[in-house]
Amino acid sequence: MKIKTYELDEIADELLIIAMIVTKCNQKNVYVRHRERKTYEVPGGHRELNESIEDCAKRELMEETGATEFVIKPIFTLGIEENGIEDYGQLFIAEVEEFASELEYEMEEVLCIDGEPREYTYPSIQLAIKEELIKRGVKY
Repeated sequence: MKIKTYELDEIADELLIIAMIVTKCNQKNVYVRHRERKTYEVPGGHRELNESIEDCAKRELMEETGATEFVIKPIFTLGIEENGIEDYGQLFIAEVEEFASELEYEMEEVLCIDGEPREYTYPSIQLAIKEELIKRGVKY
């Protein structure tokens, strides 16, 4: 797997298939754990038909964390190449002010911590995101 980063306007919008959201709440990092896994990841998911990538990010953040009040903005695009095919995802950063009392979708747990979880679902992608955020001077 090869991972590359791109500026926001380098990849055509119609090629963006995934939104990933680096999320904070009260200066803590927010990660989610799917009910079928024991590992953690940043919230995110696939774009639906006729959905903007920003609307996808907002929907995924709400579905996966239960966030009800938040500010979200795009940071950069990530390209993930496997078997000669590169897929693209937009990376967002969000600050959550309020969560719903219960999760309604596929996530089992929302973790708000200083630092990082013990084990990531997608460690190479998470490392690439972290390195790019540091390079861009975005506090993570």
